[in-house]
This record gives sequence, C-alpha cells and structure tokens, in this order.
Amino acid sequence: MIKIGFIGAYDKTDFIVQIAKLLTTTGKKVLVIDSTLNQKAKYIIPVINPTKTYITEFEEIDVAVGFESFSQINEYLGIQETTELDYDYGLIDIDNSKAFEGFNMRSARINYFVTSFDLYSLKKGLEILSGLRETQRLTKVLFSNNMTEEENEYLDFLSANYKIQWEEEKIYFPFEQGDRTAIIENQRAAKIKFKNLTQNYKESLLYMTEQILGDNNINALRKTMRNIDKGV
Repeated sequence: MIKIGFIGAYDKTDFIVQIAKLLTTTGKKVLVIDSTLNQKAKYIIPVINPTKTYITEFEEIDVAVGFESFSQINEYLGIQETTELDYDYGLIDIDNSKAFEGFNMRSARINYFVTSFDLYSLKKGLEILSGLRETQRLTKVLFSNNMTEEENEYLDFLSANYKIQWEEEKIYFPFEQGDRTAIIENQRAAKIKFKNLTQNYKESLLYMTEQILGDNNINALRKTMRNIDKGV
C-alpha cells in the first residue's frame, strides 16, 4: 500500500475524500484514515453505528476513524500486525505528532503539508513536526483566497527552525466561498460531486491526484471527474 500523508491543523477531510473518489474511479482501492483529534469524518461520512474505532465504506472508499497506528487497524480487521493492508493507497489525515509516528509517515511516498494562512493553522500545523529528529521532505498545499508570495515567505520564516525540507513545487488552492458552499451541499446530500466547485479548485484536485498516481494523464482524470458528476 502506498502511503500519502496530509499533515496539518487545517481542515482537510473533504478534499482528501474528493481525491480518494477520483482514485477509486480510476480503479484503485483506497483507504482514507482520519487520525485527527477532532475526527471530522465521523460526522460527515455516513455510518450506521459509529464506535470509538471503525471502518466504513462510502462511495467505494473505505474510511477508518479513531485509529492511531496501522497495528490497531490490523487488530480491528483480525489480521497479523505485520500483514500489509490490501489497498493500493492509504490517504492519512494527520494533525498530531502521535499519529505521525504511529503511521510511520517518514516512509510515505508523499507527505503534503496542508495549511491556510491564519496563525492557528500555520503554528499548530508546524507543531505536529516539532519532534522530528531527521529532516522531513514536505510538499506545500496552500489554501488562500488571494495567494501572495509574502504568505509563502511567512510560512518559510515560521518553519526555519524545524527539520523540514520543502519541495520546490507548491500546490495552490484558491479557496473561494463558492467552493465552501458546494462542499457543504455535498455533505448534506452524502455525495461526492465536483460540478459546483470552482475551476481553480478542481484543477488543483486533478493535479494532486495525477501526482499521487504518478502519471501524466490529467485529461483522463478530467473525464473521470465529469463522469462522476454525470453518474457514469
């Protein structure tokens, strides 16, 4: 299973699930793990009888909530601790250092640092990485209504004393009110749809999914997104 980390204090649940939907529609088997302290997935992903820890299925995506490590997931599934989970991708939402260690995110193929530019998201997000003993490579995923180079420079300033090596590439999500409205509508309908999201937001989703898949076929992903909205 290929591990992809989504690290930070910023609310990441919805867009992780959106990426997972694109991946499953390309034939990949995906596990989304919400290891965050608030466990937002418990409230927005439909489940009949939520318990302290559980795995549920939502639109062909398996979603795990309440686990702090892979060994706990294996125990829940009744398989040996050393057995690798039967998924192509594990998308792991992390907002605390315990989960970062528990899921051994140093071995992830990609670790995204996801943030907006309010001080809570920036400082609390970096706090997750305060205990790093070895330098960790991270890709910035930046949510901002009006992205400026000054914002990026401020993040660099705050992270200067952390053992972080930023990838040169940055991914921007110009998050707008229309995107927020579309996401809330999807939550109420218990559906994953893309048609009411802004084009810039969708392009960033497609780009990240393409990067995770490791191919260069974004046009096929655009078709996939359109087919999801058509119900194909």
